[in-house]
Amino acid sequence: MIWLYRFLFFPALILAAPYYLRRMRKRGGYGPNFSHRFGRTPPLPPKRPGVRRIWLQAVSVGEMLAVGPLLRALKTDESVEVYLTTTTSTAHQIAEDNYGSLIGALGYFPLDWWPFSARAWRRVQPDLAILMEGERWPEHIRQAARRGVPVLSINARLSDRSFRRMRRARLLVPSLLGGITCSLPISAQDEHRLRVLGFPAEKLRTLGNMKLDLTIPPLGEAQRGRLRRELGLGNGLVLLGSSTWDGEELVLVQALKAARSRGLNASLLLVPRHAERRDVVAAALAKTGLRFHLRSHGAAPREVDVAVADTTGELRDLTQFADVVFCGKSLPPHDGGQSPIEATSLGKPLLFGPHMTNFREVARALRECGGAREVLNGNELVTACVELLADEPQRERMGAAVLAWHAHNRGAVERTLAVIREFVGASRAVPVGP
Repeated sequence: MIWLYRFLFFPALILAAPYYLRRMRKRGGYGPNFSHRFGRTPPLPPKRPGVRRIWLQAVSVGEMLAVGPLLRALKTDESVEVYLTTTTSTAHQIAEDNYGSLIGALGYFPLDWWPFSARAWRRVQPDLAILMEGERWPEHIRQAARRGVPVLSINARLSDRSFRRMRRARLLVPSLLGGITCSLPISAQDEHRLRVLGFPAEKLRTLGNMKLDLTIPPLGEAQRGRLRRELGLGNGLVLLGSSTWDGEELVLVQALKAARSRGLNASLLLVPRHAERRDVVAAALAKTGLRFHLRSHGAAPREVDVAVADTTGELRDLTQFADVVFCGKSLPPHDGGQSPIEATSLGKPLLFGPHMTNFREVARALRECGGAREVLNGNELVTACVELLADEPQRERMGAAVLAWHAHNRGAVERTLAVIREFVGASRAVPVGP
């Protein structure tokens, strides 16, 4: 099947190129290192005797933030070094800003076509390859197998959509999963799905979600005051739209107006999932009659009704201002949901729509512990926002429940580290063929 994949990849790439190039142009930041996508990795130091090299791929912002504790722990081990790659420019910037001293080099993951992947593998020469979450690249895995290099899938998960697609294409599953040495699912549900697809039970170890080991440093009083003024937020309650998608921002505006009609002193803080949507969001807000400000334009000149954080990598800090948090991409017609992890680590009461399918188990657990409420549509979201903003004791109870749940589910990073240390010493074979 790998030869069929290689044969079909290039024409598929050509057909998809206009779409992805437009997205990359909108997001920006790819230009200086675009050659990495063709296997021309950044300069890597020569391999040192007795030091094992790990190639760690973290696709986007969430995964890049999650590997921070892992990188810090690996840095203390002088027998390993890490080559870190990502797929998005936003995640690349986060790694550049935070992990430079922890890794040997940082690059973009190559396109998963034979010539590009093989070129990158010849240059990197890793002793262990690690893929985060839902990534399963057939050529990358094949190159590892041809070199006798173990592949770990850490924090592994299968979304509803991926599971449906893979069940329909069972003949392709061996190419996607067969070369993975060990998979570390985040939940029993994800382990079950991998078993259904034929992944051997002896290669599965369910260790929990590394993202729950997230610790967010609290902002100091001076920092909080300065950032609040820059955003244009007043001193009242803050409703946070966390990683919102199209249509959700205006529902939250309705919630803000409804809260104010009840006499509540409140503001709205929007963090769109894609910063490049800033013009669309601004155009929609301009029709509401509310004062708003885009963070990308600098400090707000005055207090506003709606602050739009159209920036990257600030969600951890911004969530600290929230009194109520809504998780985006969860209201119809959207599906999948955005991560509630930042909010849980800070003990914030949560609201989300019925489509948290990428975080199904987390959402269920948060509902059951009393830390989150599910709303079915925009009208229910407006009602729930007003109710929580008006009820401080209820917010405190939900926040305490969220914190207790989060504390109970920590520890996946240490468990994952133990498995990495187990595999990092695996012997490398001499490369055989393409």
